Amino acid sequence: MAIPEQGAPESRPLRQLNILRTLGPGLVTGAADDDPSGVATYSQVGAQFGYSLGWTMVFSYPLMAAIQGLSAGVGAVTGQGIAQNLRRHFPSWVLRLAVVLLFVANFINIGADLAAMGAALDLLLPGPQLLYAAAFGIVCVGLEVFVSYRRYASVLKWLTLSLFAYVAVVFLAHVPWSTALLGTLIPKLEFDRTHAMALVALLGTTISPYLFFWQAGEEVEELHRRHQKRLAVDPAGAKAALRRIRLDTLFGMGFSNLIALFIIFATAATLNAHGITLIQTSAEAAEALRPFAGDLAFAVFALGIIGTGLLAVPVLAGSSAYAVAEMFGWPEGLDRQPREAKAFYGTIAVATLGSVLFSLGAVDPILALYWSAVINGILAVPLIVILLLMSANPRVMGRLTAPWWMRAIGWLAAFVMALATVGFIFL
Repeated sequence: MAIPEQGAPESRPLRQLNILRTLGPGLVTGAADDDPSGVATYSQVGAQFGYSLGWTMVFSYPLMAAIQGLSAGVGAVTGQGIAQNLRRHFPSWVLRLAVVLLFVANFINIGADLAAMGAALDLLLPGPQLLYAAAFGIVCVGLEVFVSYRRYASVLKWLTLSLFAYVAVVFLAHVPWSTALLGTLIPKLEFDRTHAMALVALLGTTISPYLFFWQAGEEVEELHRRHQKRLAVDPAGAKAALRRIRLDTLFGMGFSNLIALFIIFATAATLNAHGITLIQTSAEAAEALRPFAGDLAFAVFALGIIGTGLLAVPVLAGSSAYAVAEMFGWPEGLDRQPREAKAFYGTIAVATLGSVLFSLGAVDPILALYWSAVINGILAVPLIVILLLMSANPRVMGRLTAPWWMRAIGWLAAFVMALATVGFIFL
């Protein structure tokens, strides 16, 4: 076998493999954004409006990428999560309010996601939905608590492949591509209540505060895994790390929005095309596909709900644990042994298994998701503003403050999310 000369350029497969290896927190964060409750939102938009709101996924991409890039940058540069930076640089009441709102919203969202996963499995294997939901919760807690960070991060990266289920459904659903691409590339604005509500729901589902906390925390974990110091103390050596974060975040958020677009396409081509315009849950979307796209598409869609839930629930619980542990100054991190961070892992267990008990109650899941979205909307705008202030402050970031163009997109995101939040509450 020929041995390549030293210094020779890498082959294309090797370069592609190296790029894939650099993907981590950004990819997982983006994929986790397409959780079962998000799938329900995208499905409803596709069923109700067809392809006409596909452009929102293109519009929201730079906003989402900028905010997640700021979150990741704050974590990597300071070596601390968002809650810890809030604790250091802002009044204590700001930290407490942010963490309480985040925990409550995540708690509701986890319960809704686990319930959706139980309902999806019931479609494939009829049985007790609540028992299925509880079993999924136990699996998620077990993975986070008892699997090492290196292996767990790998598990989450592999779980992102479950999102390709929605890509498969699109090709089984016979999408009219010219119509779909027209709706994606040419914005069509309708100034009525239903379109406004849909736009608000899409933005609220896509730009979620729990993702800010998670990606910042995971960048701190990456520093530990790579045995690196926080980037602020080594600005000269930070260039490669920031390049990795930028690539990871751009790819992860692009992947997230592309999958969301495919879900809209799939439900537009099947449900909307046959006059079904009201879908309330992701499981309903899967069941409704069966008569029009066939049993295979139905099964693939249902499996996708389970896969995305297994990816998203640990991210929701983990982001809560990072925030709570940083607020109280507890030892934290998925790279720690359970005995070293009992309160951190205890928060993960409470957030996950407690939400199962919450879902057992007589709580309307649609109403629960509504209030979760309201809380996320209330938290998102001030948190984005805080991120922008942190990222521009040399006292926080040293010489590695965020570039002006990134902050400009961030301010646009804050403005758009403020309008969306007001619209969501009043509409």
